[in-house]
Amino acid sequence: MAVPPNSRFGLEKTVEILGQRAPGVESIRLLPTLKLFKIGVQLDVTGKEDTAKAKAKPTYTDEDRRNADNRLSDLDIAMIRELQKDLPVTARPFDEWAQNIGITTEELLAGAESLKKRKLMRRFSAVLRHRQAGFLFNGMGVWNVPDDKVEEVGPKMAAFKAVSHCYLRPRYEDWPYNIFTMVHGRSLEECEAILKSIEEETGITDRIVLYSTKEYKKTRVEYFTPETYEWEAKVAEEMGL
Repeated sequence: MAVPPNSRFGLEKTVEILGQRAPGVESIRLLPTLKLFKIGVQLDVTGKEDTAKAKAKPTYTDEDRRNADNRLSDLDIAMIRELQKDLPVTARPFDEWAQNIGITTEELLAGAESLKKRKLMRRFSAVLRHRQAGFLFNGMGVWNVPDDKVEEVGPKMAAFKAVSHCYLRPRYEDWPYNIFTMVHGRSLEECEAILKSIEEETGITDRIVLYSTKEYKKTRVEYFTPETYEWEAKVAEEMGL
C-alpha cells in the first residue's frame, strides 16, 4: 500500500479503515520497509542460466532511497502523473503528455531525466508480464535472520539474480520473520532451488515461503491521482469526519 504525503488519513489509519470494511478480518500486521536491500529483477528468458546460482548487483538499494531529493514541485507532480501512464502507440508518444502539462516535449524529457538523477524515478521502461513469459511461480521467502546478522545477510540475499525484492521488515510476536525475498521461477522446483541456494550462501535455514495461490489485484501504484483523494473524501464524509 502507498498513500500520498498529503493523505487525509495517513498509512496506518487507511489500513485500519480497510480492515474495518473488509468482512472477516481478524488481525492486521503492518510490514513497512525498514531497509531496502534490492528492488528490480533481471529474468533469464533464454533458459541458459542456472537461476539458483546466478548473481547480479542490485540496481536500486536503500542508499538510493536515502539519497533521493524528495522535494517535489507542482511541475514535478504534473510530469509524474503523465510519465506513469502506459505509452500510447503513436510515433511521438511524449508529445501528447507534454501538451497535457503545457510544456514542450524537450522540457518533459529533461524533467524525466531530472527525476531519475534525483533518485525519485528508478527507471522508465517496459514491464515484462512474467507469467506470460513462462515465469508462472513466484514465492515470497521470509527469513528469521538474527538482528546482528541482518547487515551481512541482507546484501547476500539481494545479490541473487532471481530475487526481485529484498527488504527488512518488522517482526511481531506471532511473526518472527524479518527479511523478505521475492523469487520468480518457471516451476515450483525452480523457486525452491533458488531459496535452497540462498540457505547455503547465508547459513539461514529458518524460513517459510508464501506462494501466490490467487491473485486479486496486481497493478503499478499510480501517484497523485484524483481517485485517491476522492476515496478519502468519500470515506471521511461517511465517517462524519
